[in-house]
Amino acid sequence: MDVKTLNGALEVLGSYLSDKGLKYEVVAIGGGALLLLGCIIRPTRDLDIVALMDKNGLVSASPLPAPLVRAIKEVGLALKLSEDWVNAAPADLWEMGLPEGFEDRLSLMHFGGLTLYCASRFDQICFKIYASVDQGPHSKHFEDLKRLQPVREELEKAEIWCKTHDVSEEFARSLEEALNELGGSNERFE
Repeated sequence: MDVKTLNGALEVLGSYLSDKGLKYEVVAIGGGALLLLGCIIRPTRDLDIVALMDKNGLVSASPLPAPLVRAIKEVGLALKLSEDWVNAAPADLWEMGLPEGFEDRLSLMHFGGLTLYCASRFDQICFKIYASVDQGPHSKHFEDLKRLQPVREELEKAEIWCKTHDVSEEFARSLEEALNELGGSNERFE
C-alpha cells in the first residue's frame, strides 16, 4: 500500500466502525506509521499495531478486540487487501517495554471510529535498529532507518533501549555491526 491507499483504507475502516457504533484507539509503529507520517515513501504491506489506548493509557494490542478484527478483515476483503492489513504482530514490544516517554511523543490521526496514534520518529529509530539487528543490513528496516537519518544522540539512546530487550552477547555484537554499517558506532560517536 502506498500512503494514498493506506489513508483511504483507514478512512473506510473508520467509517465502518462508526457505522457499527464502535470506537477504537490504536498505536501504530513500523513502515505503515512511517508512511502516514511522511517519513518514508516506500509501499508497505500492513499497519502494525503495538498497543491499544484506553482511559488508563496504553494496553497490549494482543489480541486485538474481535469486533475490530472482523472490521479489518471485511474492509480488507472489500478493498482487496490482505485480511491482516492491520495487525498486532509487534505487540510483544509493548510487553517487553517501549522507549521511555513513548506515549508523550505519539502523533494523533482520526479516521471516524478509529483513532490512530503513530510512534514518533525517535521511537521508530529504536524499533528499526532492533529489527535491523534481527533481519540484517539488507532489510527494509535498515533502509527505513537510513532514511530516518538518526543523529548521534538518537543512536546512543536507541542502542541503550535495544540492549534492554536482548542482553545476549550475540545481540550486542550484531547491534554493534548494525551501527557500524549505519556509520554510527563508536567511531562516529567519538
